[in-house]
Amino acid sequence: MTDLLTSLLTDRDWLLADGATGTTLFNMGLEAGDAPELWNVDHPDRITALYSGAVEAGSDLFLTNTFGANASRLKLHSAEGRVGELNRAGAQIGRDVADKAGRPVVVAGSVGPTGEIMAPMGTLTHEDAVEIFHEQAEGLKAGGADVLWVETISAAEEMKAAAEAFALAEMPWCGTMSFDTAGRTMMGLTSAKMARMMARLPNPPAGFGANCGVGASDLLRTVLGFDGAELPVIAKGNAGIPKYVDGHIHYDGTPELMADYAVLARDCGARIIGGCCGTTQEHLRKMRAALETVPTGPRPDLATIEARLGGFSSASDGTDGAGPPARKTRRRARA
Repeated sequence: MTDLLTSLLTDRDWLLADGATGTTLFNMGLEAGDAPELWNVDHPDRITALYSGAVEAGSDLFLTNTFGANASRLKLHSAEGRVGELNRAGAQIGRDVADKAGRPVVVAGSVGPTGEIMAPMGTLTHEDAVEIFHEQAEGLKAGGADVLWVETISAAEEMKAAAEAFALAEMPWCGTMSFDTAGRTMMGLTSAKMARMMARLPNPPAGFGANCGVGASDLLRTVLGFDGAELPVIAKGNAGIPKYVDGHIHYDGTPELMADYAVLARDCGARIIGGCCGTTQEHLRKMRAALETVPTGPRPDLATIEARLGGFSSASDGTDGAGPPARKTRRRARA
């Protein structure tokens, strides 16, 4: 049986994913240090508003509020015994929103990293990681998620453990990594190596790519590094660069910049395009409009990306030593 995401990708050149979960929930009153996943039970109306906002802005896919809902992360809030409950609740709210959308909308069960270092560098074994991910996957499956979506991963070993867990849950899945260290993940993986790894997994994903990281320019350079991938590519970049303003983190990417980013992501070859930190409903609406109205263009080079979105944070993406030098100005001024 073909899953909904794969079915939509068969009929569509691109899909619009959602924006930032954390940014939106902080705007709703979430306090720093609180576990947003508890809101799936304590404030389901706010999580409904989170999901509905993405759908109303034009998203074809949204991630559930379950990024940190694994036993390892929930232990920090003395809630490690609530993995099934919180994931099921987060997915059930999403299922209800999607079913009322009036069009096909994919509910993607968000799965974040465990927060621990995998052996042999750390203490988390492969077997324990699989168990942690499997427990979360079963909760999301029970709640009605269409696909599992592991994101912001930095270690190849953790991605492989998640893939094995999702096979045990018999669920389709997608996976994205965060390339935030001079074009590599924190654990040193390059975009090219990730593409090869994902294609060779015994349980390959329905799509793979990059999320979060630094800014939109860096993320698109990573997407270019996936060149030749047979699997659908995902791009979920931050809305600009984070800045500390009046006691809060603010992302400087305008809706217009993110509209440019969305079109460039499509032209780079991404099939699933969304935003990460700082991306609001206003950004998503502009992204949707741009994807629908701006004709597909040639594959952009690094100079084009830099001119339209701003400079890169490092001179290279880690794959071949090439790339423009880092610039102090993150992006050009926009009218």
